[in-house]
Amino acid sequence: MTVLNEQTLNDILQYLEKSINNLMSDGLDNLEINGGEEMKKFLENQFDIRLENLLISKSSSIHHLESGMKNLVIQKKQEIISKISKQMNN
Repeated sequence: MTVLNEQTLNDILQYLEKSINNLMSDGLDNLEINGGEEMKKFLENQFDIRLENLLISKSSSIHHLESGMKNLVIQKKQEIISKISKQMNN
């Protein structure tokens, strides 16, 4: 497994933010999701799945990140989901 540097992780997180925002704007009308909590769980799951796939493509895994990088991932995930939740409520 490869150890990622912070720049690579930041690039992945920026890509993920765009990807989740695009999912929100393009495809959610076609999904049968009821309510904000179900939507939040769906987006969190999509974030996790897409993150792991991107890390695997870099020969890494969430389990191989340093704790500081894992914290950055958690913070970014919360930030993205929070922004989207606010957009949904407006």
